[in-house]
Amino acid sequence: MGVSWFSKKERDVAGQVDFDHLPRHIAIILDGNGRWAKKRGLPRTAGHKVGAETFRSIATYCRDIGIDYLTVYAFSTENWKRPKDEVDTIMALLRQYLLEAIDTMERDNVRLSFMGDLSVLTEELRGLAAQCNEISGRLTGCQCNICVNYGGRAELVHAAQRFARDCLMGLAEPAGLTEEVFEGYLYSAGIPSPDLLIRPGGEQRLSNFLLWQCAYSEFYYTDVLWPDFSKEELHRAIAAYQCRNRRFGGVSGGGV
Repeated sequence: MGVSWFSKKERDVAGQVDFDHLPRHIAIILDGNGRWAKKRGLPRTAGHKVGAETFRSIATYCRDIGIDYLTVYAFSTENWKRPKDEVDTIMALLRQYLLEAIDTMERDNVRLSFMGDLSVLTEELRGLAAQCNEISGRLTGCQCNICVNYGGRAELVHAAQRFARDCLMGLAEPAGLTEEVFEGYLYSAGIPSPDLLIRPGGEQRLSNFLLWQCAYSEFYYTDVLWPDFSKEELHRAIAAYQCRNRRFGGVSGGGV
């Protein structure tokens, strides 16, 4: 894929990216919305609104360059502790996004999937998510996974409970549990693990995100706050990923 249509600044970074060997699956922790707003003397809700637009832009761009899977951490199980107006704003933005997605998914050939415990969401949001899932079943394009009311530890507990129930019902045997079998009980069943995990906002931790799936992901941290995250910054992350030697516990090039 050529890069001549980028701005000069983007071209300088994009020139480092091999667009023929992109990561298949990118995961992003959408961090820094509140701090972005605070720096500008705005309410935290303003940061989430701008961050939602950034998500749309980056998700569309990932589709355009050929990323197969994009998984974003939109709302964690811990985020319910935030002020009610902030939570309400995030849920309103999610509703708006889902309504727009229902109208555009087939046109854009973009699939949507949801990870997390959706049972606590409003009936309307659950219905919109179900519509997106139904439409996605007819599509073949880039899949965007939105983690809502998601926690990595909760996911593992949920998967263990499902496996235990299957054992009690005679549908599974404890001795038959392997990593591959267990993965089938996760929210991410059938989805390859992320090759690259990006965390904007300056923090350098997983924050309970995809604990199982990121066992061998490459991590990329940046101080750029999510609302300011751009194609250029995505290029930097991908270029950094492409410079790494992924050994998956083995030895390559005489390394230790």
